[in-house]
This record gives sequence, C-alpha cells and structure tokens, in this order.
Amino acid sequence: QVQLVESGGGLVQAGGSLRLSCAASGRTFRDYGMGWFRQAPGKEREFVAGINWSGGRTRYADSVKGRFTISRDNAKNTVYLQMNSLKPEDTAVYYCAGGRSVYYSTTDDEYDYWGQGTQVTVSS
Repeated sequence: QVQLVESGGGLVQAGGSLRLSCAASGRTFRDYGMGWFRQAPGKEREFVAGINWSGGRTRYADSVKGRFTISRDNAKNTVYLQMNSLKPEDTAVYYCAGGRSVYYSTTDDEYDYWGQGTQVTVSS
C-alpha cells in the first residue's frame, strides 16, 4: 500500500511559478514510476508528466512541455512538479499517482495509488 500527499498548490498570476511536492509512504519508493495528472472543472483528468523509478526517463504532455519539470528524490520519497510560465488554462486540481511498475504511464488506469489533489489557480 502507498500513501501519497501533495502540497504546494495555490493562487498565482499568469507567468508565475509553483512547485508541487508529493510525499510517498508505504511501499519502497524506488519500486514504482510516478505521474502527475490534473483535472479542470468540467473536464476529464489528463496526464501532465511522468517519471520512471530512477528519474532517468520523463515524459510530458504537449501542453506543458518546456514549462513544467518533473523530478524525484528517492532518498526523500518525494516527487516534484516545477511549473513555470503558468497560464490560466493550467488551472486545475493536480494529482500525483504511483504506478504499478518502475515505469511511468500516460494513462491513469495504469496507476494504483493517488493523492488527494492540490488546487492550482492561475489568474490572468
């Protein structure tokens, strides 16, 4: 079993930055890939970024590529999402997720563990 707790969300102006953190406990952290997803009001949850067990492989949604960076610190059991040049369309609840294998996936049904979510609001 894995417990995930996100933090770092908030209100920021367009063009600003935020860093989300997701602290994991339970299963050995380096045993699974991690992902960040988001869900805006009235929309389906969508993939944002993924990272494999070592941090050596990452992937991003086209909408955030070049602006967001996912990373992990296995010594601290934490995954991060650095978000720069934020846009109003980035407004959503952001969720971190723990996968079933050491690799990441872009689809949410490949993740077994989810955090409670953290709200990110970008004002124009």
